[in-house]
Amino acid sequence: MTTAAITPQPGAFDDLAHLMALMTGDEKHGPAATSTLDALWVLYDRVLRVGPETVTATDRDRFLLSKGHGPMAYYAVLAAKGFLDPAVLPSFGAYDSPLGHHPDRLLVPGAEIGSGSLGHGLPLAVGTALGLRAQGLTDPAVWVLIGDAEFDEGSNHEAVAFAGAYGLDRLHTVVIDNSSASLGWQGGIAARFEGAGWSAVTVDGRDHEALYRAFSTPHEGRPHVVVAQVESKY
Repeated sequence: MTTAAITPQPGAFDDLAHLMALMTGDEKHGPAATSTLDALWVLYDRVLRVGPETVTATDRDRFLLSKGHGPMAYYAVLAAKGFLDPAVLPSFGAYDSPLGHHPDRLLVPGAEIGSGSLGHGLPLAVGTALGLRAQGLTDPAVWVLIGDAEFDEGSNHEAVAFAGAYGLDRLHTVVIDNSSASLGWQGGIAARFEGAGWSAVTVDGRDHEALYRAFSTPHEGRPHVVVAQVESKY
């Protein structure tokens, strides 16, 4: 399969505000959603090799949304790229809607995992990258988007240490840093990853060109993390 065959269908970043506005109701977790919007867009628009027609292709890139308790931006990007029919967006959060307050991989086309519980996504991404390597599938990239508050969960620190030690160079993590974590790290989040053998870049999480350069940074033999700093939710 060629890269062109699995590129998402065209969409426009300007469409996202309209698509997100279609989702109404309580418990929208607006700050959690909007903090991820730019990073998600750049990934699906310029980086990920997966599209509506290739969501089950063996050599597709895998994207795991660990920060799943604010999925409006995720749903809007999937709709803009043709994975979802925009007509389903107004049903967001309804009892009979496929678009829950946490994504369900059995109901949302393109979703790799059901998510929303803090601390689960990065360990699952490590397992996905390790499983692909064990099958000899060295081309697909694995991407996971997490929130800075997820580092309050110990499972993430174990996943960081394991991935670095095993040199899972097809593993990529995007950390949305909106200063919502209870705990901190000397030197910042990137230093925590670098200490475990990762390649790390910290960027402005609203700057699309900076995000793309960071996502595209070479990191031979090491997993890679991009810390995307956005405005505080407080």
